[in-house]
Amino acid sequence: MKFSEKRPEKYEDDDEKPPQEVGLRDRLAHFTWPWFACTMSTGSLAVVLGNTPNTFTGLQTIGKIVFILDLVLFTLFNICMLIRFILVPRKLLGSLHHPVEGLFFGTYWVSVALILNCTYVYGHSSMGPWLTKALEITYWMYCIASFSVGVAQYSMYFRLERLNVTDAVPAWIFPIYPLLVVGPLAGAILPGQPEDASWKIFVGGVLLQGLAWAVSFLMYGLYMQRLMTGSLPSPTTRPGMYVSVGPAGYTAAGLLALANQAPTLISDNYWTDIVVPDGEIVRIMGIMSGLFIILFAYWFFIVTTVAVIVGSRRMSFSLNWWAFIFPNAGLTLATIQAGKVLHSEAINGVASALTILLVIMWFVVAFFCLRAVFLGQVLWPGKDEDKTMERLAWGWQSNRNNTEARKLRP
Repeated sequence: MKFSEKRPEKYEDDDEKPPQEVGLRDRLAHFTWPWFACTMSTGSLAVVLGNTPNTFTGLQTIGKIVFILDLVLFTLFNICMLIRFILVPRKLLGSLHHPVEGLFFGTYWVSVALILNCTYVYGHSSMGPWLTKALEITYWMYCIASFSVGVAQYSMYFRLERLNVTDAVPAWIFPIYPLLVVGPLAGAILPGQPEDASWKIFVGGVLLQGLAWAVSFLMYGLYMQRLMTGSLPSPTTRPGMYVSVGPAGYTAAGLLALANQAPTLISDNYWTDIVVPDGEIVRIMGIMSGLFIILFAYWFFIVTTVAVIVGSRRMSFSLNWWAFIFPNAGLTLATIQAGKVLHSEAINGVASALTILLVIMWFVVAFFCLRAVFLGQVLWPGKDEDKTMERLAWGWQSNRNNTEARKLRP
């Protein structure tokens, strides 16, 4: 099956030119981890729709449809990624520490967390007790997996890559990003868990959210140094600057959600010998901590929006465009939780407005993404995040062509 005969415009030398005929198998060899930013965005939109304060008849049904779409896309992307590694096995390990593609491996695991979140939001009222136990088990499996990813990937980058601080981007946070959504995930599933399990989930959520926020904050410093001493990212990749909104947004959302449930989990004088409402104290501290950083997320949101608008005329599509949605979904969730704890209709209105913007942007980005696939702007040799690994793919292509040629010989 042939999609197009068009070839990319520029290559460094003749050895780096891709095959002249680019078919479906050649394109799937370039299916990279950043594609899971699409499932991150779809899943986070489903979570937001399931939690938005101002609802209407049919909103839950719309949210379920988005969730089902997310499951379909996640399954499809897994198949495509499996085909890629079957076609080019050497890309499996290479993709995990690649200076560009490897950073997006975390998007896969964030997609898993959002699926678990949606499973509770849309399934807890209609499923039996088995779902409660399944979510408890999968929560801890996810925590172990995401912690392992955070350790293993940063270890590989420390040993195998040398990234330039003048090129620092928010995507450097991605290896720890799976842990950033542990707090919101724990806050979502806690109400349906039994007492013993909920306390452990609560503590685990606080610990892992704290780790993710601390590492993210360190990366913020490098990113700010780049912005102050270097230049903005190119207009095409500039939407990726929204990734910097996510750590503060998801952390605020997690702290507020967990804090609001602390009184039901922590009894009086739990940590002291005198009668003190420990649960209420933890609730107040958690709420103040969440409110303390929520404007940090809004600040990055506004700064990034200005940068994107300034460079919009020179912007072409890349998978970074999905960052229009999933980090800002964290900001929206934080706003929803803030409106809940502060009992503010005005804040709830802001959350609803952000939700509408997320829905609009999802359709816009989805349209341009499909258009880019059709035009060969993505999923094309030399045009994806793995372009510095092209020789691996083209070596496979050459071997395949040689094999086919031998078959044609008399």
